[in-house]
Amino acid sequence: MRAMTRRTVLTTAMLAPLAAVAARAEAYPDRAIRVLSPYVAGGVGENIMHLLAADMEPRLHQKLVLEAKPGASGNLGTEEVARATPDGYTVVIGATNNFVINQYLIKMTFDPIVALAPIAKAAEVPLVLFSNPAVPARTLKDFIAYAKANPGKVNYGVPSLGTVNHLMMERLKQTTDTQITCIPYRGSPPAVLALLKNEIQVFPIGLAAIGTNFSDGKLTALAVATRERVPMLPDVPTISESGYPGFVASNWFGLAAPAGTPDGILDVFAGAVAEAQNTDLVKERFTKLGMLVPKLSRAQFAETLQSEAASWRETVQRGKISIE
Repeated sequence: MRAMTRRTVLTTAMLAPLAAVAARAEAYPDRAIRVLSPYVAGGVGENIMHLLAADMEPRLHQKLVLEAKPGASGNLGTEEVARATPDGYTVVIGATNNFVINQYLIKMTFDPIVALAPIAKAAEVPLVLFSNPAVPARTLKDFIAYAKANPGKVNYGVPSLGTVNHLMMERLKQTTDTQITCIPYRGSPPAVLALLKNEIQVFPIGLAAIGTNFSDGKLTALAVATRERVPMLPDVPTISESGYPGFVASNWFGLAAPAGTPDGILDVFAGAVAEAQNTDLVKERFTKLGMLVPKLSRAQFAETLQSEAASWRETVQRGKISIE
């Protein structure tokens, strides 16, 4: 009898934490949720979150408190979330780099693939290869031919080293065996100006960053790095269609919580994100900003992180790329 009592006590002790987790998930959320953006205030990720939050807050019956925490290529804020209590009240709205690239370029104290629990892909930001019209090429294949015929004379710009923009161009160089010089800038605006002046000949960037320069005929859109053509540029082919099958460089923003966050909590947050993304207002605003609404479940998002991480690791290793 005494042994049975002890076994019952032990069993109850082991089940108590699980019951507490289940109870927390059942009540989630019962207070405001902190959303960290690991970049400077007013950035793209924060703007995306503001758009989604307007619809999510009434559904969750709680405030989403956005907080900018920049530093270390976005690692500072991302690490804070990775080390937070896994209760769903601290999440990150990070860029592709924060999930599947930085760990291969710089020394980090955590692996985001292991330390974060993916919630949802918040927005796709298609990368478009823009060139200066002074370059005698109107297609990507012609541009590559021009670059090969003019070694040392063709430059590409990036808003910062280590970004998807940077690694995408390095992957393109690897794919086409072409030498094009990388010129890094402090953000997109100075790179756009350099492209307009033909100081750089090509720049992979989101449509919104170009403003009216493309519609005004000041720039040429050679190709998009997405799997399929984008609605905003229906006449611009993908890189795959341009003669390089399977070439995709996904540029996006995603949401994640600390690893160990209960599935029930993750599902509640992911569900609110999906419902917000499905509203006409969010779809309209995303289109105006040159972004796409992702159509991935939480499980599908997690799967893509694994494959994208492996792909970018190969690009970095093959090119012996480092930003430290």
